[in-house]
Amino acid sequence: MVGACSLAEVTLILSMLPRSLESCGHIRISTPVVRLGDPVVASCTISPNCSKLDQEPQILWRLENEPNQHGDRQRHLPDGTQESTITLAHLNYTQAFLSCLVPWADSFQILDQAELQAGYPPASPSNLSCLMYLTTNNLVCQWEPGPETHLPTNFILKSFRSRADCQYQKDSIFDCVPEERQSNCSIPRKQLILYQNMVIWVQAKNVLGTSESPKLCLDPMDVVKLEPPTLRAMDISPDMVPRLPGCLWLSWKPWEPSNFMEQECELRYQPELEGANWTLVSHLPSSKDQFKLCGLQRAPVYTLQMRCIRSPLPGLWSSWSPGLQLRPTIKAPIIRLDTWWQKKQLDPGTVGVQLFWKPTPLQEDSGQIQGYLLSWSSSDRHGQDTHLCNTTELSCTFCLPSEAQNVTLVAYNTGGTSLPTPVVFWENKGPAVTRLHAMAQDSDSIWVDWEAPSSLPQGYLIEWGLGPISNYSSKNWRMEPDGNITGILLEDNISPFQLYEITVAPLYPGTVGPSVKVYTYSGERALPHAPELHLKHIGRTWAQLDWVPETPWLGMIPLTHYTIFWTDAHNQSFSIILNISFHGFVLDHLQPASLYHVYLMATSRAGSTNSTGLTLMTMALETSELHIFLAILCILFLFISFCATAWFCCKYSRKNFFWPNVPDPAHSSLSSWVPTIMPEEIFQLPNFWDSGMPPITKITVLEEDKKPTHWDSSESFGTSSLPALVQAYVLQGDSRTISNQFQPHSGTGDQVLYGQVLGSPTSPDIVRYLSCDSTQPLLGAPTPSPKSYENAWFHSRPQETFVPQPPSQEDDCVFGPLFEFPLFQGLQVHGVEE
Repeated sequence: MVGACSLAEVTLILSMLPRSLESCGHIRISTPVVRLGDPVVASCTISPNCSKLDQEPQILWRLENEPNQHGDRQRHLPDGTQESTITLAHLNYTQAFLSCLVPWADSFQILDQAELQAGYPPASPSNLSCLMYLTTNNLVCQWEPGPETHLPTNFILKSFRSRADCQYQKDSIFDCVPEERQSNCSIPRKQLILYQNMVIWVQAKNVLGTSESPKLCLDPMDVVKLEPPTLRAMDISPDMVPRLPGCLWLSWKPWEPSNFMEQECELRYQPELEGANWTLVSHLPSSKDQFKLCGLQRAPVYTLQMRCIRSPLPGLWSSWSPGLQLRPTIKAPIIRLDTWWQKKQLDPGTVGVQLFWKPTPLQEDSGQIQGYLLSWSSSDRHGQDTHLCNTTELSCTFCLPSEAQNVTLVAYNTGGTSLPTPVVFWENKGPAVTRLHAMAQDSDSIWVDWEAPSSLPQGYLIEWGLGPISNYSSKNWRMEPDGNITGILLEDNISPFQLYEITVAPLYPGTVGPSVKVYTYSGERALPHAPELHLKHIGRTWAQLDWVPETPWLGMIPLTHYTIFWTDAHNQSFSIILNISFHGFVLDHLQPASLYHVYLMATSRAGSTNSTGLTLMTMALETSELHIFLAILCILFLFISFCATAWFCCKYSRKNFFWPNVPDPAHSSLSSWVPTIMPEEIFQLPNFWDSGMPPITKITVLEEDKKPTHWDSSESFGTSSLPALVQAYVLQGDSRTISNQFQPHSGTGDQVLYGQVLGSPTSPDIVRYLSCDSTQPLLGAPTPSPKSYENAWFHSRPQETFVPQPPSQEDDCVFGPLFEFPLFQGLQVHGVEE
């Protein structure tokens, strides 16, 4: 196709050349077809009659799409022509075009072009074989042509008749030419002579050479390929089946055109079991009309095939016949049938029964079961059986009269029936098993154990099924004839991760004990997904979450706990573990207007499973609330600042102690009691009398309901600046003496003098005051005398304002003991005698 396209292009190019350049150039090639990789020599000559060309044009060469190149040499011949010669050292193209061209204007002009081909000579054909087909009476031969030559190669099947050992050629046979690209050819029957040798070979030829295959000497009848025979099952009498179980009975019929030939056949059979191999039976004569194949007990169905060959003359095996499937004859079942039932009273005269059974083979070759037959014999029908069920299943549901106590069950096949099994409907009597316990060994088995009842049973009946809601037909059961066992492993029909109901009942002679149930799971696995989280409510610093547990999975996979994880925007993680009774939780201490990622993890003994994530954002503070919060902070700050300032300013202005040191007058003397007076509390009183007058202490007693009188300007000036404590007791006398009265005295020998009150200013009588030399001031407030166990300051009355009275001569104090002064009663005053 490539060569054809290239040749068309060359033709088109040459047709477009100027008429004066058509005969200017000519290429000569040493050989147009060479062996692939061999050299090629070519020459190009330009006629001197080309007036359009220069006198000595430059000749160039081009091979396929390769760049232009100069020839080996270019010369001027005596007749005026120009010749260029080129040698291609290795031709690596199976097909290529070599062009001769000259420069023309701004391009190149092709003057002539030649096609080159390269390939290999044909190899000798191999594996020549021939078959004689009696259906077409043709001799078909086939061979292998060998490797590709890249050149057109012709194959011819040659043959001739020969004598004896094919050493002498007798008559030639017409050559057989196969179709294109075919490697087989057929010689018709009319050119053949049967039962006579002939020589056959294949010849391959192309432009580079010729080759032949090895010669084949044969008789056409020696290479006859027969068609396979036809297999069929043989009918046998029914009385032969019980006597010969496990046998196959078959016959075959040879291919009809080969009936005149003696043949030998092979039979192979294979049981329909996974991984089973073929079994071969050889040397079977084709004339045999029946065959018995016994000892087949592995499978209920077998596939059989057969092929044949000429015998004793040479020939070829036919193909295998189509498969024939046969069932071997079987023996009657030899089994034991274990039965169990459930009864239900339908009406006073009818009971419904659901019967279950299981076959147990008693021999290795116990016979195949094809069905079960359940019958009941009624006494009123004179022993005639009534068929209740004829089924291939392992259960049957039927109705019986209430007085019926038993039925009969048998298994059957084509070989006969098993021994009848009587089914007696027992009563539930006897003790039950105790301490029934079940647990999963793995996902496909459950171990069940119990404690034997007080009366040892003959065996046990174990039932199991999916959950308490499964119907009885879906349950499995097993009968254990050994009454000494106390445990069993259940492996039949156990699905992983399911809830099972298991029942155990003891079997006693002629009766069955009560059944006991237990529930267990056949395994545990992690939840496929945790409960989905839901946001119920959310606030500024809290979020309420809830979830709904998946009820079907909670019973199957007991959960141990939940774990809630949440992460804030700063990737800080928090978690909390909750009991499985929780179905919700409140996340608190959250930040307002913040983003949180929350997910729930459900954990069981089999593992943990996470829920899908929940993203939430807390609410932000409102503007009014923010203002209230800032106002409260400001007020609190101002209050703290005010308290601190007040405490700092008033720290030095406190004159008295909160807990003054007041001694008990009944147990101390005035000479030993000197109250502590701070230095700043000592002050000077004004001098109201002259220095010549004796010092007199003036004590003014005011009544509460008496209106105060105003002092004159001189007295207010002298006492208004004094403290209220001092204004209640104004001392008259020398300023030096007054100042000395407030100096602390040390030692018990100093004399302490007081005045004695002789009367009351409010009484009509004359009030007398006895003045005594004393340097100790009186108490600061008009309080009653304290008891021996009281502190006077705890009973202080509200502070009253005392207004000093004008001085009077009748208030002068005379020296003498002041025994009638209420505050000093009981005191021992030293130095009165002086």
